[in-house]
Amino acid sequence: MITARGAMLYDASCVDQPREEIFDAGYWSARGALEQTAGGRGTVAYLREGDRHWVLRHYRRGGLVARFLDDAYLWTGAERTRSFAEWRLLRQLRDWALPVPRPVAARFTRSGLLYRADLITEELPSRTTLAMALASGALGEAAWQAVGRCIASLHVRGVQHADLNAHNLLLGRDGSVFVLDFDRGRLRARGAWESTVLGRLRRSLAKVTVGLPRGRFDEAAWRSLLQGYGEP
Repeated sequence: MITARGAMLYDASCVDQPREEIFDAGYWSARGALEQTAGGRGTVAYLREGDRHWVLRHYRRGGLVARFLDDAYLWTGAERTRSFAEWRLLRQLRDWALPVPRPVAARFTRSGLLYRADLITEELPSRTTLAMALASGALGEAAWQAVGRCIASLHVRGVQHADLNAHNLLLGRDGSVFVLDFDRGRLRARGAWESTVLGRLRRSLAKVTVGLPRGRFDEAAWRSLLQGYGEP
């Protein structure tokens, strides 16, 4: 769908001919539907109105380049925008029944050689990240195995997550595990990148448990995760 300054993609089963206002947190706040916002590299807003339980994310840069460009990206074509690429990837992963958010709508707005982007997804059943869970207490062997199985279910399909860490794995109360943030994710043939993804996660787990009581993350926990990973 072409807009005045860019374009949108949307799932017609979730939203019927959306207006650009749905990507504006202020629009939802005025309707009393903005539940809360969260920080981090992206700007995230939780939207709740009727049966709509959505998450709105405005793409922002990380690292040193953020000081200069903040939320602006170099224009290289509509299909290569961060929001369109992630929306299409999520749609494919949902078709495969993988534990990821359902994409609702995506947009980009272009200004010359730069663009800005937003993505709306359905909220998952849990907001408890793996990092949060570890801060509260130790996980059992079954929970670590479930995390491993979840990651394996992605890798079997050739889904490479660009930044798998303890903050974008969610744990449900029923033992389910979900994966967030597929910005820069892609589909590719299986290979050595899988070990790289696991290595990044292991470093993240070590980092978030520094200073926590012993037993929150150790070799036994990692072995349990790998045991689950080996049983997709």
